[in-house]
Amino acid sequence: MDNRQALKELLDTLAFERRPVVLSSGKTSNYYFDGRKVSLNPQGAYLIAQIICDMLENENIDAVGGLTMGADPIVGALGPEAYRRGLDLSLFIVRKEAKQHGTKQQVEGPPLKPGQRVVIVDDVLTTGGSIIQAVQAVREIGCEVVKAIVLVDRLEGGTQALEEMNVRVESVFTAADFGL
Repeated sequence: MDNRQALKELLDTLAFERRPVVLSSGKTSNYYFDGRKVSLNPQGAYLIAQIICDMLENENIDAVGGLTMGADPIVGALGPEAYRRGLDLSLFIVRKEAKQHGTKQQVEGPPLKPGQRVVIVDDVLTTGGSIIQAVQAVREIGCEVVKAIVLVDRLEGGTQALEEMNVRVESVFTAADFGL
């Protein structure tokens, strides 16, 4: 079984709850997806790192990160695999708002520099709110957002919202891949 198929089975088994829920966007849905149940699983973290590093290998990327919480375990999993492959990447996490103390930063990790090419990652894409927030934070620094990579695109308008901001979206899977 290849990495993509193994990840799909793990996501289907662990990350999807097929029941009515209200999403953070306020929309109601007949399923909930919690990618952290897989990205915080050792096998899942390994598979996610393999697949996303494959998606980054032929890109000229300087940094990868995303908005806390969905991106945190993905970013953490990427580090060792990127290092093993010789990918020279900085990793970062975007806070929902800048700290009010200490360094008062919103983007944490090795300092990003204007002109750097970055990729934003997240576990799920619905309306795009989390990714849009991360895109805005790194653009304020002067970085170029090359693309966003998500584990699952719910196909509910997020891709279109990001494309309107000139951010290309690549999803590992869509909700349709799971019969949703």
